[in-house]
Amino acid sequence: MIFTVQIKVMPLKDLLDPQGKAVMGGLQNLGLNNVSDVRIGKHIDLQIEAADKEAAKSAGEEAAKKLLANPVMEVFEVTIL
Repeated sequence: MIFTVQIKVMPLKDLLDPQGKAVMGGLQNLGLNNVSDVRIGKHIDLQIEAADKEAAKSAGEEAAKKLLANPVMEVFEVTIL
C-alpha cells in the first residue's frame, strides 16, 4: 500500500528563530499586534509504499532522522494520513 506520511519539522523551543522574529516584526508593522510569537518550520509530505501504517511511519521517522531534520536544532513529528 501507499501511505501519505506528513513530517512537521520545527526549531527547538529554546533556540532563537530569526525567520519567525522577522515575520513577527512584519505582522506588527501590518497592525496585527495580537500575535504573541511566530515559529517557522517545515511541512513535508512523503508518499511511502509499505506493508502497513507502522512500517510507513518507521520509514518517515528514518527519513526525518537521517535527512529532513537536524536533531541539534530541530524536532520533528511524523503523522500517517
